[in-house]
Amino acid sequence: MRKLFVTAIGTDSGKTLASAILTQNLQADYWKPIQAGTPRDTDRVRTLVDNAQTQFWPEAYFLQMPASPHKAAANEDIIISLDNIQLPDTQNDLVVEGAGGLLVPLNRNGDFVIDIAARLRLPIVLVCNLYLGSINHSLLSINELKRRNLPVLGLIFNGEPDPQSEDIILKHAGWPCLLRILPEPEITPEVVAHYAAQVQWP
Repeated sequence: MRKLFVTAIGTDSGKTLASAILTQNLQADYWKPIQAGTPRDTDRVRTLVDNAQTQFWPEAYFLQMPASPHKAAANEDIIISLDNIQLPDTQNDLVVEGAGGLLVPLNRNGDFVIDIAARLRLPIVLVCNLYLGSINHSLLSINELKRRNLPVLGLIFNGEPDPQSEDIILKHAGWPCLLRILPEPEITPEVVAHYAAQVQWP
């Protein structure tokens, strides 16, 4: 049984698309423990995944403000606690999507998004979108994962191909590339299925 945590080098890096692709590839269940703002990523993934196996699990925290979880929670007088974030009771594979990047704060107590993966003991898939400056952001994220000694399955690159950037990121990471997602004019279930067939697990 494969359970994994999808995180990224920052916000709007393509985590939800990557999560949909991995969910379709594994015919896994999908769960986003913390949702801040709408539209819900769970609803988006639901429209993109096309198999009879996947179940969609409700968020542990569904916050109204589109902001960092600690800020969105404070706006509703809520304190996010890792103790309240427990894996769904499923016998299926599971894709868990984080919020923003690794060090997005959950509360003022020092808990970050990446601590969800650590607490749940989930191996990680890191989404690196490609843009000017993404090498720095990717390597900072990679170094933090290594500093925490967390298990990483591999990287997903998202955006216009940039072989030199990808090569240097992969060299310093030492982890495999699982998939490259190109810019698409429209994201449909057919596009998701196309990329799902290309995932290369280690």
